[in-house]
Amino acid sequence: VLVGLKQWFREMADWMMTSENGRAEATAKNNHSVAYFVQIAAFARFTGDEIKLTECRRQFKEIFVPNQMATDGSFPLELKRTKPYGYSIFQLDNMAMLCQVLSEPNENLWNFKLTDGRGIGAAMEFLYPHLADKSKWPHPPDIQAWDAWPARQPSLLFAGLALSEPKYLELWRKLAPDPPDLEVRRNIAITQPILWLR
Repeated sequence: VLVGLKQWFREMADWMMTSENGRAEATAKNNHSVAYFVQIAAFARFTGDEIKLTECRRQFKEIFVPNQMATDGSFPLELKRTKPYGYSIFQLDNMAMLCQVLSEPNENLWNFKLTDGRGIGAAMEFLYPHLADKSKWPHPPDIQAWDAWPARQPSLLFAGLALSEPKYLELWRKLAPDPPDLEVRRNIAITQPILWLR
């Protein structure tokens, strides 16, 4: 059964990387491409596909951090949307998931940063105060589900452990683990992050 399951995920990842729809998602300029590569990374980790894992790491370092993150750690393309808070959280969760799935002892994406300081640490530091106290959010409120955010975001757990940052773990424990709002639920990238700890 496991052999067949791995083959299915291998073929799915191949299809995603070669189909017209898949290629369009892979090159999207916002959270769509990051979420796409989270799936590719998870499938490649499960199937042991080092070529795809290497490509996912390259995307993170050469495309996502340089092109989608500002020097303050924000995600400008998400801030321009009608739900800037929720999309910023979704993007951060997906970036953190890439770090979680792709990091190895010899290539730790949690510690990767550009010369100007951009990296997952900067993104966490940008959004953390607004997860801890949404009233500090300096941008327009989301047009949907504003009152329901934040929830127990997986980025807080992953980054808290990987970056040895207790304040992230403390906030993760305090936030709602199972939010009732369907818009929030569908935008939590990883609903069971403990299963992804290594």
